[in-house]
Amino acid sequence: MPHPHLDVRRAVRAELADVPAGETVLVACSGGADSLSLAAALAWVADRAGLRAGGVCVDHGLQDGSADRARTTAAALAALGLDPVETVHVDASRGSGGPEGNARSARYAAIDATAQRHAAVAVLLGHTRDDQAETVLLGLARGSGARSLAGMPRRSGAYRRPLLDLRRTTVRAALPAGLQAWEDPHNADPAYARARVRHRVLPVLEAELGPGVADALARTADLLRADADALDTQAADALAAVIGREPRPPEGYQLPVDHLVKLPPAVRWRVLRRAAIAAGSPPTDLTAGHVAAVDALVTAWRGQVGVDLPGGLRAVRRDGAVHFSMRR
Repeated sequence: MPHPHLDVRRAVRAELADVPAGETVLVACSGGADSLSLAAALAWVADRAGLRAGGVCVDHGLQDGSADRARTTAAALAALGLDPVETVHVDASRGSGGPEGNARSARYAAIDATAQRHAAVAVLLGHTRDDQAETVLLGLARGSGARSLAGMPRRSGAYRRPLLDLRRTTVRAALPAGLQAWEDPHNADPAYARARVRHRVLPVLEAELGPGVADALARTADLLRADADALDTQAADALAAVIGREPRPPEGYQLPVDHLVKLPPAVRWRVLRRAAIAAGSPPTDLTAGHVAAVDALVTAWRGQVGVDLPGGLRAVRRDGAVHFSMRR
């Protein structure tokens, strides 16, 4: 039977097949087994593909000794032959997204800045098929739509996730001898929703429904992502047909109700969401509830005065159209 490191190397090689020789690729490494295994595979693949491979280790400063662990991880990446390797310290205590959300935002901002400094064309992330299954369950618990249930994309901008088709056990078994992985205690802390899903919910589902639950959830994400992509394209075209692709006019966007009501609900909801975001509503704060309230201006009009949206925006129905403009 092939050694697991062959599966990980094969996945990384396939993901980087379109990157020309000489370009820089970074791996984001926390020091955990998954990202260390990914870093080792990147070093092996890059050496043979003529790529410049580096790494970035982000210290969130949330635990005692985190700075030392980040430096130890950076040293391990350098020993693998990665260059450049950077350790970045961030303040994850600020923001309104809660501990997990703030840490995630700070981490990606730091990785983005590092990738820009080194002109990296790709940044590899160590998410596995199990991580994808957990993401789908978390989205399901929030009552999210298809885009959220579609989980993590394989590619998003410079970010690439080559391990999404591999189980966590395979990736961890590929960790080269001599590399000491660190297990983040937050991964087992029941105060965090993802930890509860990982250690309580998924094991119960696997025990009751069979060992293929994680794979089935990940396949569901793939199918829903294809559906969501198609619907998003339809929504973008439908919105452009009404407002064009020019910058927002001073009076705000206006969407004719007779145009909106003809659209399938799944497309109309996306059109309304896109219009609200284009008019100035922050996408991270705009919820499905907000969009449903705006949709009621189209499909359940009873003279409502309007809908207040995040970002100081207001949606009203007037003169046969839904208007998005800043509140005064």
